[in-house]
Parts: sequence; structure tokens; C-alpha cells
Amino acid sequence: MREIIFDTETTGLSANDGDRIIEIGAVEMVNKFPTGRTFHEYLHPGDREIHPDAQKVHGISLEQLKDKPSFKDILPKFMEFFEDGTLIAHNAKFDIGFFDAELKRVGEKPIDTTRVVDTLAIAKRKFPGARNSLDALCDRFGISRASRTLHGALLDSELLADVYIELTGGKQVGMSLEVAAESGPINVVDDGSFVTRSRIRSKPLPNRVSDMEKSAHAELMDKIGDGAIWNKWAN
Repeated sequence: MREIIFDTETTGLSANDGDRIIEIGAVEMVNKFPTGRTFHEYLHPGDREIHPDAQKVHGISLEQLKDKPSFKDILPKFMEFFEDGTLIAHNAKFDIGFFDAELKRVGEKPIDTTRVVDTLAIAKRKFPGARNSLDALCDRFGISRASRTLHGALLDSELLADVYIELTGGKQVGMSLEVAAESGPINVVDDGSFVTRSRIRSKPLPNRVSDMEKSAHAELMDKIGDGAIWNKWAN
């Protein structure tokens, strides 16, 4: 199974209002293993200025992009790398919206959203109520961000690849001699616009809550009394 983990940097927040992609980064995985193939391009945004707030995030100035190609110039390379397989992004609606706007400008069809997996949607289901930014997920899974001072599309794609592996079962996925990604059931959730997939474990993970933590939680429930929401699931 081929998967493309990608990220974009843009001139601003709204593709609908004319903001443009200025950087695309992507890494290829096959059966949950990085192949070493990557895609990385800086793009000139035409007559679109870079919003100061966006520049603070990614550090890319218009001056740095003056000799870079347009999206149309790199379209054949883009189509070759992204043409098949599953597309994976964090807050995918944002990036796909920008891809679709760029593709529309050059007369190409929009991305088929049934090919897209949103890791933010997966994280929200796994960790409801928690911070689920890429940085927060890296911290949760112990993924080093030491080399990251600003957002960058390729670096963020590499970080997201590690996060995605953890979100879908950890690095043990694909370690067997059989092709793990092609076997076993998959849970598919369709929210009406994007499909998200997560592999169902054949054997649930053991409970990681210690006896001390269980005792402390029980004491807290006693203090709260009948109003403790956990009582609903306690028995």
C-alpha cells in the first residue's frame, strides 16, 4: 500500500480568497515504511503577497521565491508523485483546499477526497479534548522536534509520517514478514467529505493505567460523589 504524507506552506490562510501555495513537501511510504522517496518544491505565488503572520510561521519571504517555479511548471512532477496511493495530511481540508485551487488554475480536476486521510481527525477520536497539533502529537509520542525552529513542508511531512505510524498502530505495524498493510480489518470513517482510516488491532493493548493511578482516581470520584461523570462507566 502506497501512502503519501504531505504538507504545504502558503501565503495565508484562505485558498478561496486567493492565497497560494509556496512550498510542498511529501514523503512516500509503502506498507508503513518510508521508501526514501521525497517531493519538495518551493513555488512562486505570482502576484500574491505573503501575509506577515504566515511568514512568521514558515519564515519564507517573497524575495526567497523570486526565481522559483510556478505550480504549473512543476505540475508533471507533482502529478507523478501524487497521482496514486493514499494522501495523508494533518488538517487535510486546509491543504487539499489549496491543492484544488492550484489545480483549478491549471485546468486540472480536484483531488478525490476518498483518497485522503486526515490525521487530525484520527487524533481527535483517539485523544478527545486533548491538544492535537502536530507539535503536541510529536511530544505525546516522543518524536524529536530538535531540528525544527520554523514550519517547513518537508520537515513537517517527515514528522507527520512518524506521527501517522503511531496513530495507526505504532512501529510494530508492518514488522512481520507478511505485508501487514494489506492484511487485517480497517476501520473507515467517512465524515461526508473526507475518509479517515485506522487499522483495527487484532489484540487490544494492555491497560497502561497503574494501580496507584486507579486508586487516586477512585479517591477523586469519592470526593465528587454521585455527580462524577465517570460513574456512568465505572461498572
